[in-house]
Amino acid sequence: MTESLTLMAVHAHPDDEASGGGILAAYADQGVRVIVVTCTNGEFGDAPGGIKPGAEGHDPAEVARQRLGELRESASILKVSDVETLGYHDSGMEEWDFKSRPDAFCNIPLDEVSGRIADLITKYRPQVVVSYDDEGAYQHPDHVHASRAAQAAAAKTGIPSKVYLSTMRGSTWKKVWDALREAGEPVPDMTEDPERARRSKESEDRITTTVDIRPVLERKRLALFAHGSQINDSWFSKIPPEVTEAVFGYENFIRVTDTTGAETPEDDLFAGLR
Repeated sequence: MTESLTLMAVHAHPDDEASGGGILAAYADQGVRVIVVTCTNGEFGDAPGGIKPGAEGHDPAEVARQRLGELRESASILKVSDVETLGYHDSGMEEWDFKSRPDAFCNIPLDEVSGRIADLITKYRPQVVVSYDDEGAYQHPDHVHASRAAQAAAAKTGIPSKVYLSTMRGSTWKKVWDALREAGEPVPDMTEDPERARRSKESEDRITTTVDIRPVLERKRLALFAHGSQINDSWFSKIPPEVTEAVFGYENFIRVTDTTGAETPEDDLFAGLR
């Protein structure tokens, strides 16, 4: 086809692009134009020194400034072509009270957010749009809202040929938790949250597409650590290298829109478009 291939990834916070950065780096290396849309400024991330939101010394505006700078560094590492920031206010974690704020991203009307994303889809004309599994195990309010807005925008414009929702296999997470337990790190017990476990299994059962990103895994790691204010003391840095490759060397997706007729399972988000 003569039209250049374009991938748009719609994320909730600065650093989420790095967590899903394998496909961004891999497709950028193939000459695909890669666009990242980040919906919030990440005000409720950690301040320097690991200071949490609401604690003395946590300045949301300063945290946002730092995280947006880290986003630019991460995007450079991943060779992202363009970064678009919508500038909404971080809602905080699912269990926090901050999400009740009227200006919290999760409370912004879906039509408004999807309209802005639709404008970006019209501007960049991506064949492929990627966001999160809004029915998956991780129900962060900003992730759910970003995903639903991205899906609505894609449907509204009719431009993307394919829409994917990213997810992780529950069996993959088990390898992570087992490795961390062996290292003496505290890890969550999934048996204590049967609803999360149910969502995780259903999400894994819906996977249609797995992309091997091992050739760019080191770039993904560097992009993650570009977000030093959030990750330097995280569990991710404590996973043994051999487990990291086995667990994070593949990225999994649920295909929810397709006009190409490409058969599943797939190993390429652009299957049917090349």
